[in-house]
Amino acid sequence: MSQPQLTSSIGIGAFPGQAAGSATGMLGEREVVRNTGKQAIVSFLESQTCYAVLRNSGKVVVFDTRIPIQLAFYALVEHDMQAAPLWDPKLCQFVGILTVTDFIDVLRYYRETGADVLTLASRSIADILADEGIVSTVLKKTPPRGYASSECTGVDQHSNFLSVDADANLDRAVHLLHDRTIDYLPVMLPSDMRVLATITYTCVLENLVSNFREQRRLFDDTIYDLGIGTYGEDVVVAYPHQKLHEVLNTLHLHGLSAVPVIDEDTKKIKGVYSRSDITFLTKASDAEDAVSNLNLTLDVLMAQQRTDVTTPDALHTCSTRHTLQYVFEYFAQWKFNRLICVDDEERVVGVVSARDLVAYFL
Repeated sequence: MSQPQLTSSIGIGAFPGQAAGSATGMLGEREVVRNTGKQAIVSFLESQTCYAVLRNSGKVVVFDTRIPIQLAFYALVEHDMQAAPLWDPKLCQFVGILTVTDFIDVLRYYRETGADVLTLASRSIADILADEGIVSTVLKKTPPRGYASSECTGVDQHSNFLSVDADANLDRAVHLLHDRTIDYLPVMLPSDMRVLATITYTCVLENLVSNFREQRRLFDDTIYDLGIGTYGEDVVVAYPHQKLHEVLNTLHLHGLSAVPVIDEDTKKIKGVYSRSDITFLTKASDAEDAVSNLNLTLDVLMAQQRTDVTTPDALHTCSTRHTLQYVFEYFAQWKFNRLICVDDEERVVGVVSARDLVAYFL
């Protein structure tokens, strides 16, 4: 498989005025190279419109807020989509976004409160989003890790429809994703208010590795040295014996989309569990069965997961010694949502997400 031409064999020599071998000069040179790399990516994002991320065969699913939420979930699964815009026919406008994880979180609410899950079949999307008990608990947004409260201007996409025009540049789109702490950004055609696609961090990276060209060697520092990702005690992990509802609650509390699963004794990586994994739902015969499956342990569920490494949430690992250049090239091949950093003994030491990679350049 061809790799993105992000660099060439051109090396980087001493900058004028710096003595070769000088520690101070080398540190200064490294900082210049890093800043040059960041600016090169920013310039690329500014030169690309949101049209650039649209797939030729792409499709968009839009939900009327009056349809049953259970039906909406099955439609997302059938079309292999993670999220869909919500249309309010009374207001004649888009009012928010519904995701696969929202339905999973609603099931968590029914389990935690003991409410009759059989009533879920008749409840519309609008009914669910008007239920203060649900919205203020399991659907309440938690800022992603690494966001200081002062810089977080998050948007509740259940009640607010934040979008970007198709002719806006990707830098604008990325800043909206990051600054508003959202994972999905609808792309609109301004002339008729039609949703053309939904941008994610992974979409931005796909466009970057496919189209960005740079002849200078600007990305040879390691992801660890660049501070890309989460490391050490800040890494949240799960264990095979934990029940699904416990893990989903942990993911919600920390604002995470996935968590590495490790062996409790050896601390070695066993897999990764995504908040949007619907394995427990596909094995359920009805809503009651789905709620009951929230008590399954991760080892049982992971044994039933798809093992195809081409799925974005499949386990992909790296080390803290891998360079940003390597990560770009690896992403070009596998299109992952995240990398789990492990040491030589396969113990988890960090997590690098698509969000982390894009946020580094902002």
